[in-house]
Amino acid sequence: MASTVIKLGLAVAVLVLAWPLATEAQPPGKGYRIGVLEVVDLAANEVNVSAFRQGLGALGYVEGQHFMIEYRSADGRTERLSDLASELVGLKVDVIVTRGTPAALAAKQATQAIPIVMATSGDPVAEGIVASLARPGGNVTGLHMMAPPELGGKRLQLLKEAVPGSSRVGILWNPRDIYPPLIVRDTERAARAMGVQLKSLEVLGVDPFDQVFETALAGQIDALITVEDYLMFNYRPRIVEFAAMSRLPAIYGLREFVDSGGLMSYGTDRRDLYRRCATYVHRILTGTRPADLPVEQPVKFELAINLKTARVLGLTIPPALLRRADYIVH
Repeated sequence: MASTVIKLGLAVAVLVLAWPLATEAQPPGKGYRIGVLEVVDLAANEVNVSAFRQGLGALGYVEGQHFMIEYRSADGRTERLSDLASELVGLKVDVIVTRGTPAALAAKQATQAIPIVMATSGDPVAEGIVASLARPGGNVTGLHMMAPPELGGKRLQLLKEAVPGSSRVGILWNPRDIYPPLIVRDTERAARAMGVQLKSLEVLGVDPFDQVFETALAGQIDALITVEDYLMFNYRPRIVEFAAMSRLPAIYGLREFVDSGGLMSYGTDRRDLYRRCATYVHRILTGTRPADLPVEQPVKFELAINLKTARVLGLTIPPALLRRADYIVH
């Protein structure tokens, strides 16, 4: 089914979505070099990069004729991003596409001349990347992933639909990031309304994972929620493995967790963000200044379910929940 659209009530998205793309979808004749600065390698990010290529293709761009991609990955080591950003600047790329706050900041520090388009980011205003969403200023614009906080309550609701008997739920999150605390607070409100005991499982870095997992088991939780951020994404195999070994039904914020064997996810559709990123690149290549392009919010959210994992856990996913899923692993 079509992805659920959450109306956030901000005028910024309306301004950008109103662009007359059909009349502007004529690619320039020049072969452009598009730098892509990522924290993950291309193999792990292929589905998103493919969505970006599809977005350019829909605007009339042919790879090898109108553009080529210079992909640079930090392989999970954010300290490498500054050097990689400088490398792209040295190649004189026409635009730099970034994923995540660290990459956007590294690109911004490396150049004030080359346009930068965020395919995803956290809170670009709070993190000093742009002046405001409506008027970003400077050479950076694009999209952010600050989904509405009520996503926390929605995830708990979906988890309860899949596992009705879950009354003690752990929530795994990084309190040092800007976004997770918003989700946690909303989940806490929803848990009180549903009569669910919510166990906070805070992770401050890589090493404490084992300790947090022990705390989760000692708390005798019935299910697990993982709030997405860079730390959780980077260590998703470890988190999914813990849930599997502990036979804990879990819901995550990103579909990549489901592809890694997680039970469910509900969150921002990253592929949609990368497709929309192509529109920003097109606008910039055809003469629009990044400072004049408002930063967009996410508008599409997807529910993913892994039926293989459900069978291993002995769960029967309700048919009504399956019908609402956008993505199913059989």
